Amino acid sequence: MNDVARLAGVSIKTVSRVVNDEPAVHPETADRVLAAIDQLGFRRNLGARNLRRGSTTGTIGLVVEDVGNPFYSELNRAVERIATSFGRHVITGSSEENSERERELTLEFCARRVDGMLMVPAGAQHGYLVPEMRAGTPVVFLDRPPGDIRADTVLVDNLGGTVAAVTHLAKHGHRRIAFIGDRPDIFTAAERLRGYREGCVRAGIRYDERLIVLRTPTRESVIDAVARLLSGRNRATAVIAGNNRVTVHLLRALAHVTPRPALVGFDDFELADLLDPPVTVIAHDVGRLGEAAAELLFARIHGEDSPPRKVVLPVRLIPRGSGEVAV
Repeated sequence: MNDVARLAGVSIKTVSRVVNDEPAVHPETADRVLAAIDQLGFRRNLGARNLRRGSTTGTIGLVVEDVGNPFYSELNRAVERIATSFGRHVITGSSEENSERERELTLEFCARRVDGMLMVPAGAQHGYLVPEMRAGTPVVFLDRPPGDIRADTVLVDNLGGTVAAVTHLAKHGHRRIAFIGDRPDIFTAAERLRGYREGCVRAGIRYDERLIVLRTPTRESVIDAVARLLSGRNRATAVIAGNNRVTVHLLRALAHVTPRPALVGFDDFELADLLDPPVTVIAHDVGRLGEAAAELLFARIHGEDSPPRKVVLPVRLIPRGSGEVAV
């Protein structure tokens, strides 16, 4: 507050009144104080009273892409189980795959003095977290790594998963294997594409850019991809779906397509084993992903000070029928 008061040319008491939204401060003076706070990079700490009492807020923050996606709902529930065992509550927000929204949510949670942060990052710039981490707020990234800082990270074997998918389809005679994934700037999409390429090399299949579609998965975009990939003499005979949303849109798009291509989806999803044919998937334990990240976060909260760790969880191929269709 001393620095803010000096820069704004006011007393410390005036700064305190502005920060705490107290009356009797002239608007121009308040604007001057807020400008000084912004210039110095300070933010209001909504949990300061708790800290003065020597207690924690009893909360951790979790930022995901979309809490409405079943993948992230399951992840959130797993984090809650671990947090509850440590007597904490979880505050969750959706970044909507927007880096500015991610930053806004994360800094808001930090301002409320959460005891730690779990993040599925939407962007690649995380330098804004350095002051928070230096001030003692531990941060663990999950599903995707941070872009430009070193921090604890828990991932799944994205590359190995799509290598396994290509290998599986190649064993059933497929040489024209398409890959439909999310936007290429998303870490998981890029890693799964890299695994697809490596899988093609291992299987002796020529890599063909025309069999790749990377874009935000919507019903319309996947229908368009199917129309392009499954037409003509060199049509794809098999498709790898890059995540659960792609798979669901793809199943709708293929509902009336004959002959249907073989299909392997990355990420398991509810009722996949009850469809006709049941969907072959590259599965990983979403609950374990959330638990591993939360356990690492609470180790940091309780004083673990080893160098940042990177944990990669395994995946497995579950053959159910859709990926076993021979050419």
